[in-house]
Amino acid sequence: MALAEWMRQNKAPVVTKWFQVLLADYAGESGRFLEKYQEQFANPMGYAFFQGLEGLFEQLLEGLEPHRVRPCLDKIMRIRAVEDFSPSQAVDFVFRLKGVVREQLSGEIQANRVSTPEILAFETMIDNLALLAFDQYMLCREHLNEVRINEIKNRTARLLARAGGATF
Repeated sequence: MALAEWMRQNKAPVVTKWFQVLLADYAGESGRFLEKYQEQFANPMGYAFFQGLEGLFEQLLEGLEPHRVRPCLDKIMRIRAVEDFSPSQAVDFVFRLKGVVREQLSGEIQANRVSTPEILAFETMIDNLALLAFDQYMLCREHLNEVRINEIKNRTARLLARAGGATF
């Protein structure tokens, strides 16, 4: 069985496990709450995470075209960019997909039904996805910083206007 065929047949369990791996970054009650992702309005973060991962996995199967990957990444990276994660922690969930796939594929690998070159090619695509995730994370952080700077400018302008000073 080719790796791509196996991935298509096992998409749901792989994405579900990947989602659980991502949730490991959220301790205690937060992680348990995010796990209930089915309700978009009751749990928008969990829903965005799951939908983003599902879209990313689908894009990995289709060849990883950056213009199609970015909307899926954006769902996840907008959230992770405002949290207290370092850039490496924010994109680490992408690399952890390798472990999820290896774990899920263990029987196929032991039975030699999946070739090593196929696995290596897929893992290279995951590495490329991580680079795109880092780029998206940085775009989100830049936007967040612009918003903060504009808010500071607006506050300063309002203070100066109250004090009778110049505006920006």
